Amino acid sequence: MTGFTVDPWDPGYAAALAVENLSELGTTSAELILDIEQPAADWKPVTPGPDASAPETLLVADGVRRIDARVWVHDPDAPMPVPGIAASYAAGIVRCGPEGADLAEIQVNRTLISASPYAPEVKTTHATYHPSKAADASFEELSLALQRQVTQLEVDLAVRHRNRGDDLLLVDGPLRGRTHVPRTVGYIKTHHTAYLPPPQSAVVAALTPGQRTPVFLMGTSWRRHAWYLRLPVQSSAPWAGVARCEASADLDPAQAVRLADSVTLALPPLAGVDYKDPRAPQNLVPIGGLEKLLRHHLGDSRLLYRALRTAATA
Repeated sequence: MTGFTVDPWDPGYAAALAVENLSELGTTSAELILDIEQPAADWKPVTPGPDASAPETLLVADGVRRIDARVWVHDPDAPMPVPGIAASYAAGIVRCGPEGADLAEIQVNRTLISASPYAPEVKTTHATYHPSKAADASFEELSLALQRQVTQLEVDLAVRHRNRGDDLLLVDGPLRGRTHVPRTVGYIKTHHTAYLPPPQSAVVAALTPGQRTPVFLMGTSWRRHAWYLRLPVQSSAPWAGVARCEASADLDPAQAVRLADSVTLALPPLAGVDYKDPRAPQNLVPIGGLEKLLRHHLGDSRLLYRALRTAATA
């Protein structure tokens, strides 16, 4: 056996396990309640039982964003122009059911974000950027303001389609800002932070495809139920094929466990395949396809940049 393992993700992307040393998996500042489903000392991999079932319909929501240009807003109340960003973003919903997957809806918005109250509506020959306010002029806050708009668009689309009686909603990324949407699960495919102590992290490493960890509660700046699951994967790299799922902290333990079983059954058939997707298997087929379609709908970035420069000099 060779003395190294190749991570299955394309090196052009951040590693699925974004820590430099596996010993870091034991460090966390999050509040953890590990004995929601099983006593912490008795944790072992969970295989959904015969009473568990995958949802008849799974809605998958995702959003993308792009900064088309950095801008300066001329503010008569400030001694210097105020920085901002002109950005395009889009969100979409894919409906997965017994007959396959189909696109439910896509929506594209464009915005000009600045801390200045004088941010204008910018009409170009190709798109209109609607003004919105950021709390301050830092790039971090401008970026956060943009992300809040992306999240809100995802929520709006999801609520619109959940009202039609669909069963389960999966959102790509943490559940933050969407915990109020019923039967909704956040899906995290890249592990930037290790939350579990070493004994429970060892259970994650021991998962086989189609298994999950017991459900636990975690709290950082917000609280949620969570569990890890492993998708079908050939690699032996650390935590290969492992994703983390999040659900509302308002669920009672039995509801959270049923939801975890349902998701664990639903996701393996949707796992990405490595010859098609550089982030397989965690980048699920509906998510990968939706991301590609959403980015196409954002339009040509060079064309929009030139249109913004022309509008600025008009």
